[in-house]
Amino acid sequence: MKMTDAPPLARKTWMAALAKASPVRLAALVPDLPVHTVLRQPEIGAVMVRGRVGATGAAFNLGEMTVTRASVRLVSGEVGHAWVQGRDKGHALRAAAVDALMQTDRASDLMSRVLQPLEAEAGAARAIRAAKAAGTKVDFFTMVRGEDE
Repeated sequence: MKMTDAPPLARKTWMAALAKASPVRLAALVPDLPVHTVLRQPEIGAVMVRGRVGATGAAFNLGEMTVTRASVRLVSGEVGHAWVQGRDKGHALRAAAVDALMQTDRASDLMSRVLQPLEAEAGAARAIRAAKAAGTKVDFFTMVRGEDE
């Protein structure tokens, strides 16, 4: 589901966009964090990534991925959480703060100023990857020889 499909925006959608965003890009879009209390200091850990062959096969453990998580509470009481790939503690805190802000009356501003640009950039990156992959596609075909008829 794209973020522009239907209001209100599902929380899992904006949390995914924040988690997948480049830490540098998120910091550029949200340079100042709101006043908040850190409920869970950013901590680094690992999660198991699971895979499935052909989307129908049995699930298997692909490997571990490093993640950082954090939780914050705004002065107004909203609580934000974040889990981001990698070891960037600032990214986790910033994403948690934006998650909390998205639960306030600033949500529509953040939607247009932060989340829609992140989604547009992610879509463009996906299109570039798809174009590169399409360039390596090999079409196999069978030619019918006339001597079999």
